[in-house]
Formats: sequence, structure tokens, C-alpha cells
Amino acid sequence: MKKTIWMGLLWALWPIFSWAQNNNLQTQNGQALSTQTSTGPRVPSPAAALVLEKSSTPRATASLSGQILDPAQNPLFGATVVLEGTSFGAISNENGRYLIENIPPGSYTVQASYLGFKTQTVFNFQIKPVGTPPLNFILEEASESLEEAVVALSPINRPKETPLSTQSLSAVEIASYPGANNDVVQVAQTLPGVSPSIGGFRNDLIIRGGASNEVVYYLDGIEIPNINHFSTQGSSGGPVGMLNVSFISDVRLSASAFGAQYNNPLSGVLQFSQRDANPNGFAANFRLSASEAAVTIDTPLRSKARGKADKAAGAAPKTDLLLSVRRSYLQFLFELIGLPFRPDYWDYQYKLNHKIDAYNSLSFIGLGSIDKFTVIPPTADYTPEQIATFDQVPVIFQNTNTIGATWKRRFKERSGFMELSLSNNSLWNTFSQYNDNDTQEDLRFQNDALESETKLRATVTSFEGEWKWSYGLHLQRALYENTTLSSRPAYTYNTDLDFYNYGFFGQGSRDFFEDRLSVSLGLRADADSFTKGSSLLKTLSPRLSASYALAPSWKLNGTAGIYYKIPPYTMLGYRDQTQELVNQNLDYTRSSHLVLGVEKILNPAARLSLEGFYKYYSDYPVSVADGVSIANKGAGFEVLGNEAIASVGKGKAYGLELLWQQKLTQKFFGIFSYTYFYSTFSGLDPEVFRPSVWDSRHLASFTTGYKLPKNWEVSSRFRYAAATPYVPTDVAQTTAFYPEIILDYNALGSEKLAPFSQLDFRFDKKWYYEKWSFNFFVEVQNALGSSNPQPPTYGLSRDANGMPLSPRSLIEIEQSAGAAIPSFGVVIDF
Repeated sequence: MKKTIWMGLLWALWPIFSWAQNNNLQTQNGQALSTQTSTGPRVPSPAAALVLEKSSTPRATASLSGQILDPAQNPLFGATVVLEGTSFGAISNENGRYLIENIPPGSYTVQASYLGFKTQTVFNFQIKPVGTPPLNFILEEASESLEEAVVALSPINRPKETPLSTQSLSAVEIASYPGANNDVVQVAQTLPGVSPSIGGFRNDLIIRGGASNEVVYYLDGIEIPNINHFSTQGSSGGPVGMLNVSFISDVRLSASAFGAQYNNPLSGVLQFSQRDANPNGFAANFRLSASEAAVTIDTPLRSKARGKADKAAGAAPKTDLLLSVRRSYLQFLFELIGLPFRPDYWDYQYKLNHKIDAYNSLSFIGLGSIDKFTVIPPTADYTPEQIATFDQVPVIFQNTNTIGATWKRRFKERSGFMELSLSNNSLWNTFSQYNDNDTQEDLRFQNDALESETKLRATVTSFEGEWKWSYGLHLQRALYENTTLSSRPAYTYNTDLDFYNYGFFGQGSRDFFEDRLSVSLGLRADADSFTKGSSLLKTLSPRLSASYALAPSWKLNGTAGIYYKIPPYTMLGYRDQTQELVNQNLDYTRSSHLVLGVEKILNPAARLSLEGFYKYYSDYPVSVADGVSIANKGAGFEVLGNEAIASVGKGKAYGLELLWQQKLTQKFFGIFSYTYFYSTFSGLDPEVFRPSVWDSRHLASFTTGYKLPKNWEVSSRFRYAAATPYVPTDVAQTTAFYPEIILDYNALGSEKLAPFSQLDFRFDKKWYYEKWSFNFFVEVQNALGSSNPQPPTYGLSRDANGMPLSPRSLIEIEQSAGAAIPSFGVVIDF
């Protein structure tokens, strides 16, 4: 194992050695590509201009456009946008819009600046001949003092409400992330403090010792409860993400200091920002990867004459559209290699923007999926592992759909804006388990459910003097229908819930002492019309965040807050054998956070931080039947919480997190994180704590990348998690009731899995042409062939003909050895 870890670190480190060698050669040769002024952006040096003049004419050119706004959404006239290290730049017009043309295609660092505002830098932005999305900036006001800057700018732009425990990734970083297979959620799993799921194949986000159902997801401000195909109802995990990477401009994960506008987060808020459509005309993107094919189109909706007039006036189109469809072909691959199950999915995504006038705009978004998880009867050459898998896997038919509309209005009379959103999300889930998957007639368990939420959110953001104020409310109608059939114990129930929940919030932020000190105070309260004893006073959740500049490049950051989450519908709608709603008296789960950290800005593109965190849970849901915290369930294909629950659990998660990050500079980028943590939860006895099934104590990840000449790129990712506890199988009970697998929760923590480690790498080659571009990539997951630690699995003992032996007995299935998984893909923009 030690040899595997050292080899993985060496593979992941080699781009750093290449970068250092290249940087040393550049220094020796005296090639200064740009200079830095003390008060403004980098400007092209004479050497850089000379290089540009002597370069040969590119085969294709590209353009970059966008808009520059202040925090109140007012356009900034006369702002400067430059591509660092080049002579390309532009000045924004009266609408805050800019256009840079005749750019050689490639990856650039783009910087926007304006007198009296903080300069903002976007690293590694891909500019292509066709399909380059707009790059917009929102610049923050700087201190009125004209003295030398007292605070260095971080490479990560963070709001005052969340000064720490926040990471972000750009569209280019996501699209070329090694080992993620273009899955946005898998990329997020590599961020600091995020534990890999058991077996490493699911998209569960387990953040700083919290369970996967403690994270909320937002897409352009619209909440998305389910972002995975074949998701676990009652939780949020699943094996494949639904979001199309071609839509995303930015991903931001907050592990604490949550803004008051977000309801229900206990461990994390994952925000996805979708890009705007290409304003220059129709563009399309085709992507073929290891498991799916996707087509994305974006276009302004206007006539050609209107388009020419807009371009001459430097104006953006009033209406534009983004639309994509994805189709998996995993079912065909699994058939070729002889696996007994067939995952099959479609998904779709769209975004429509319409600008009413200079002060009002509308946006419409949508996201949906169609999932089928079926099984195929085994053949004579199936292995014991394949037969056991066939016996035990469920049959799943699942559809999801989210639609949302947002009206955004910029105020005329005062500084600020208002956002009003109306959305609906629905999940249809039929989850079936059979005692005989061959005939699918002996039904053991079935959950046929519909979850539907209609939400109205209103938020006002106002700037009054030095203060930024944000306040609003949300009102939600929840519908939950469920028919559950169980053979052990034998009963059936039907649930039809229709209730409301509502919440109010407010937050204020301000800088003091010439931007040295930033402070944010927030308050939120939520309640509903279904759970007994629910009230706004019981869920008052105050929060405080602060950041102080100890020196120009040193910051001390801290946050404290209390957060609440309503139990999932699977719990609220559960009925026992007497048809009583036994979980109606559940309390909201409470999580109290305390985080303190120090951050060092190494340079405009790199930072180093160390954070200590402590989370304490109360009123955590506990399974009455198994006596264990619900936090330790939901890691597989199941329905989480469809049982009697007691709100008596407690939990603790605490640790230290070290992070080093460098955005793309001199062709190199990298991010390293190490987390040391404890994670424990109590059961029915609130005084007895047991480790969570992800309590590995040690987490490490290292992702690096290097841009080679001639549009070649190489990147690698190494992940490590120390030994984790697991729940052993109760062999005697499983033998009696097979194919139902019964776990012995009393033995939780008595045994541990081997450490998890995985190295992935990826090579990309890009070609640019006048009207299209082509990206070919090769990816190798688990390049070192490391074994994937999993709990022991069991199947029936069978004779040479595959028939179960009598009397019935179980055999432990030999786990497959680890293997490297190579794949390739293409991305075409036209």
C-alpha cells in the first residue's frame, strides 16, 4: 500500500517538476512576458508586443465579449479588460459591455479593472473560434484611501458572507478534470474536506464528516434537490451526475458560513452557475465520452439584421437560448462485458434569457432526467460475483424534472436589485426489490413515490452607504405521494401529504478600516404546517462571519452559525402497520458550526490556508429498528428514511484542513489539500457515539495540470482516504432472508476497510480552425490499478449447474482486483 501511495504522489507531482524547470529556463533567458503596475492590471511589455508582431498568422481567430457591472448590477463605463501577457484589451461602453476581436484561440488569464474598484482576475479562460461564452465581471468597490493597498487580492473571489471554507472551479477546470468523466459532481468530490463514497463509485458529497444528505444544490439560484441519476430517495447521492458540463461557468462549494438565503444546509452548499449563450450567433457543441454522448446548442433569438445592429452598437441580444440533450450508452457497454444490470438514462437541460429593458430581465431554466435500471437473467458463464449482483440489485424507474423562472429588477431610485423566483421540482421513483429477479414476480419491497415542490423565493439586495443588505422570504408547497409494499414485515401503506413550509431571512455585510476588516451578520427562521411543534422561534439560526487582514498578504477568517434542516419526505410520510404517521413529531435537525482559519496570499494566483472546524449535531434522525443514526445509512441503491424515526441523535465532526491552490500561471495549475478529522454519531442512546462509515481520519487529494506546446495539456489527480469503518453483514439473518442483505449495525466500527487511493490522469489535444474546434482526450482512471476497498459481499452457495445448495448457505464473494480503466473522448465546437 505504501508503495502505491508513493507512486501515486510521484505521478501527481511530475507536472510541478516540469513547471519549475520551465520557469527556471524562462528566468535564465530573461523572457519577461508582462509587467505589473502597482495600481492597475498587468499590461503587455515591449518584449511581449515584439513576440506578437513576429508570430505567424494563426489559422483561426476568436473574440471575447462580456459585461462589467458593480455589485448593484449597474454597468461600469470605461472599465478595462486585458488578456494578460498579450497586447489584447478593450474598454467597456456605456452599457458596461466590451468586445476584443482577432484573438489567437487558446487559454488566457483575463483581468478587469476600474478606478475605485478592486481588480478581478479570471484564470484559464478558454477562447475558441466558435462558441466562446461571454465573460462577465462584477467588480467590488475598493477603499477610498489612495494609500498603498493594505489587502492582497485572493485568487478566489468570495462574498463577505462566506470568507472561508469556500472553493470554486471554473468551466475549463471542470471540463478537463482528470478522472471525472465530465461529471461536475465527481469534480466536486475532489475539493478539500470531501470524503470519497464507499466503494468510490457514487457521487455522494460527504463534507467535513457530515452525511451526504446534508448538502443543498442550487442552479442559478434555483434549488435542485436531485442532481444525480438513479438518486437515493431521501438523500441526494447517486452514481452519475445530471448536469451537463458544457452549461457550467462556475462551481462553488461552501463547507460553512452559509448565506442566510439558503435553507436546509447542514454541511454544504454547492452552487452551479450556468453560462450565458454565445452572443455572436448560432453555436453547437458535441461531446462523446466513456459513458455518454451530448449535444448542446446556444444561440441568440433574433434576426440577422438585428444581430448586425446589436454588434454595431455594442449591445447584447435581448433573448438567447441554451439547450442540451445527453444519452448514456452504459447499457450497451455493460451488455458487451456481460454485466447482469443495465443502467440507461437520458437528461436534458435548458436556459432561456430575455432582457426586457435596461432594468428588468427574465430567465427560465430546466433540468430533467429519465432513468431505467434493469436486470438481465444470468447466463451459464456468469461468475459467482455476477450472479450475486443479479440476485441483489433493485429495479429502478426514476424521472426528475425541475423548472424555474426568475425575474430580476435593478432599482432606478436606489442602489440595489430584486430577484423573484418561481420553481417546481418533481421526482417520480419506483424502486422494486424481488426475491427472484429472474421472474420479477415475488416482490419483497416496493416504493412507488412522487415528490413535488413548488417554491416562491423573493430576495432584495440593497446598498446603503457602506452596508450591503440582503433580505427576503420563501414559501413552498410540498406534495408527497407514496405507496409502499413490504413482505417483511408484511404490510402496505399509502401516503398523500400536502403542506406548506416557509422561511424568512436577512443579512448585512460591511467593510471597516479601509477594507482590513469584513463583517457579515445573518439570521434565518423556517417552519412548516405539517410537523408537530414547528415554529419560527424554534429554528432561529443566527450566523456571523468575519475576515481581518493581519498584513497585506495574511488574513484571519472565522465564522460561527446555527443551521437547521427539515426531515426528508420519506420520513415524514412513513406510516406504520397501524397506518399512523409516526414521524410527524420529528424535529428539524440542528448543526452548529465554528470555524477559524488563516490564509496566506502567496501571489495573485496562489494561496495557502489552514482551517480548524467543529460541528455539533442535535435532534439527528435515528432508526428505531436498527438503533443507528440515519447518517450511517443511504450509501447504496435504497430508499432512505422510509421507517420509524426518533429525533434523539447527536453528532460531532471536527478537524483541521490544509489547502494550497494555484490557478493557471506560467502554464501550471495545482491544488493540494489534506484534512485530519473525526466524525461520530449517536444512536438511540445519545450518550454513546459511534464512528461514521466515512470516519477515515485522513483525507488527501492532489490535482495538477500543465499546458504543453502546440495545444497539448496533461493533468493528474491523486486521492487518498485512510481506513474507514463499515457495517458488517449479519450472515445468519442474511442466509435466512437472502437475497435481502441484512446488516449488523451493532458491530459498526468493529471492522475497517483498507485505505482508498486512486490516481487518474488525462491528456488533451486541441485543434483550432476558422469555424470549428476539436478536442481529443485520453483518460486513465485508477492508473496504478489500486484495489477498491469494499465491505465483504455474499451470495448463495451453488452447485456446478448454478443451482443453490440445500440446506441454504452463503459464500463470501471474492472481490475483483483493481484495474486501470482507460477511455477516450472528443469535444467538437462548431
